[in-house]
Amino acid sequence: MILGIPLAWWLARKSNNSFANNSKSFIEAIVALPLVLPPTVLGFYLLILFSPDGWLGASWIKITGSTLAFSFSGLVIGSLVYSLPFVIQPMQATFSSISEEILEMGQSLGLNKWQRIIRVILPLSKTGLISAFSLGFAHTLGEFGVVLMIGGNIPNETRVVSIAIYDHVETLQFQNAHQLSIVLIVFSLALLTLLYRSKNNRVGFS
Repeated sequence: MILGIPLAWWLARKSNNSFANNSKSFIEAIVALPLVLPPTVLGFYLLILFSPDGWLGASWIKITGSTLAFSFSGLVIGSLVYSLPFVIQPMQATFSSISEEILEMGQSLGLNKWQRIIRVILPLSKTGLISAFSLGFAHTLGEFGVVLMIGGNIPNETRVVSIAIYDHVETLQFQNAHQLSIVLIVFSLALLTLLYRSKNNRVGFS
């Protein structure tokens, strides 16, 4: 969210500069790639990037002394990359709905840049921010392909619920797989219900 908010804001604001607009289109395409790429493709190249021979993996080793591939840290970074479109796009749509007139009105009232962000932009973007957080978290929770590629299946470190379900099915422990699957279904349904209820209440109020 910390990185996604400024990126979504930049993508949402219109520009009279054709180069800037073309650059935004390219960045939007990169952000949307996880929606169309097979998870194994993204996971494969992330694994290369995270390896000790990759620039990110090598830099990580120099800074932390630990490897990035097949670690919890690598799993978090990979999940963030894979969930980018689910976080960026809801916020971008919300930011696009904020008119320049509202921002100019805040400026005319003497609000500086940070005050406009805190008192104008963020309150108006509440629904989009909640949607972005909820969808990003829910999508990360259920991810399998990318997680398996870059994190493996290391107990107490990179074994997430989706991989645990796969393990239970492979070992014919269907009851355990059923229990974990039910937990994910109930949690996801509850999260989405709260999300849509919040959205509908806001629409009804406005």
